[in-house]
Amino acid sequence: MRLLILGGTEFVGRAIADEALARGWQVTVFNRGRHAPPPGVRALRGERGSEGDLGALERGEWDAVVDTWTGAPSAVRDTTRLLADRAERYVYVSSRSVYAEPVRAGLAEDGPVVDADPDDGEVAYARAKRGGELAALAVFGDRALLGRAGLILGPRENVGRLPWWLGRIARGGHVLAPGPADLGLQYIDARDLAIWVVDAVERGLGGPYNLVSEPGHATMGELLEACVRATGADARLHWVAPETILAAGVQPWTDLPIWLPEGDLYDALHRGDVTKAVAAGLRCRPVAETVTDTWAWLKGLGGHAPRRPDRPAVGLAPETEAALLRD
Repeated sequence: MRLLILGGTEFVGRAIADEALARGWQVTVFNRGRHAPPPGVRALRGERGSEGDLGALERGEWDAVVDTWTGAPSAVRDTTRLLADRAERYVYVSSRSVYAEPVRAGLAEDGPVVDADPDDGEVAYARAKRGGELAALAVFGDRALLGRAGLILGPRENVGRLPWWLGRIARGGHVLAPGPADLGLQYIDARDLAIWVVDAVERGLGGPYNLVSEPGHATMGELLEACVRATGADARLHWVAPETILAAGVQPWTDLPIWLPEGDLYDALHRGDVTKAVAAGLRCRPVAETVTDTWAWLKGLGGHAPRRPDRPAVGLAPETEAALLRD
């Protein structure tokens, strides 16, 4: 198989490149060249967006294209039009954020989505992802696969959620753990997402799929206990009730990454329906494997994970944690 990855050097794109290479595929990556490409790929340089340069993509044919773009939908529009006659399939790594609020628990792929336009420039994330979907569908139709990912964790994470927890627990001491410990989590390891996407390309799948684990694949307690074991730190988890945390002004998801108290947002992010993807072969590894491998990767970087410049830093201020633990 000949695969073109638009991106391909960080996190999800890199995981897909690694999986395709492991299967003996011919992999080409197209990006700005700010990060080293995976060994064994053909690297093309260019820029997407309103002032982009797609010249390097004007020649070549591929069995499939994988696009992880998160910006202006018009960039997806331009790329799909350019590749329309030279690629068999188009995989757009989208997001479950495309669903219109409120997102009820158990929502499947046929749920209502936000309004969007494939000709949009820079817009809010949910509208951008839906606009990217529409751009892919407009050109590739049923040959477009829309992978609506949820929370993505694993080695090479460049958002900082699991790396923050690992770094905090590695420092040891008394650690604020947002309760309840049995709160179910729904996420996907980037490598499991990559395996499913590459399998789907081989099988010729199209249409939208929610790409995330089954609800309750792990719990908050299992995640943090796995961090303690992986780091070997002298860390003691102190479980604090959601009401106490929220009353202190602590922000779920950002101050305490991954964690959300039960409610509408929790239902949207941790209770989605993945029946379709599971039936199509989605399998998710144990949380301990994701945590252990992410810690090994972090240690290889000296403990400091890279972070995307378009995403804010996450994590709880030490003084806020200390104050909550004293209370």
